[in-house]
Amino acid sequence: MPDPARSRDLRITTLNVNGLRSALAKGLGDWLGTQARPDWLCVQEIRIAAADLRDDMRELAGLRGAFHHAQRAGYSGVGVYFRHTPDDLREGFGSSEFDAEGRYLEARYRLRDGKRLAVVSAYFPSGSSGDARQQAKFRFLQEFEQHMRELQSQGEVILCGDVNIAHHPIDIRNWKGNLKNSGFLPEERAWMSHVLDDLGWVDVFRSLNALPDQYTWWSNRGQARARNVGWRIDYHLATPGVACLARRGSESIHVAQRFSDHAPLSIDYGLEL
Repeated sequence: MPDPARSRDLRITTLNVNGLRSALAKGLGDWLGTQARPDWLCVQEIRIAAADLRDDMRELAGLRGAFHHAQRAGYSGVGVYFRHTPDDLREGFGSSEFDAEGRYLEARYRLRDGKRLAVVSAYFPSGSSGDARQQAKFRFLQEFEQHMRELQSQGEVILCGDVNIAHHPIDIRNWKGNLKNSGFLPEERAWMSHVLDDLGWVDVFRSLNALPDQYTWWSNRGQARARNVGWRIDYHLATPGVACLARRGSESIHVAQRFSDHAPLSIDYGLEL
């Protein structure tokens, strides 16, 4: 007889916390335990060193955490909190340039049907600080595309995180005014189109929800959040075999939760571990 605890829908939430300490001080842990109740929480920009992690950071709402820290203090860093212990964890994606920045953590599982599943927390670079970082972002995209191809060849993948790209005009309020700005550059949007149209990955939220004004990040300037002048730059990108298991109606951008300048994004999947 199937184990009902193993065959229920499983929820994945992703959030750029913009500082793990700050998000916890704003009630992230309580919200996870009483309302969101995810099975995985992917976090980005934790901005904390391994030696500075407190016990209340290593485990949240019954989820155990694993992390990929940046070498530079107070910078970047990602994590995955999980209810189900992974078979393996991978820090970094093999990049000599970007792994030191703490941008990638992969939790690997074997599903009940024998297929492999990777749940990934990723934090793509921003190029908004100037041309040098924009060029670094382009290098990251080129290198990461090859890694995404390798991931596809190994099994199913749900890659969650802050991609720092708004794909289409529907994904950004002021798209005409941002055509020359990092995050909405033609080259960045073309990269996303290539990943989805040519490599076959799925933008899971958009596959479930075609409505406008669905944003996950707002500038701290000019009351952007109050006026919903935002960008959709946080994603679940998945391979088709697992994207089709996403439950329509489960997708939620938790806009009322203000743990950082990003909103949490949750989607449920019909997975059997």
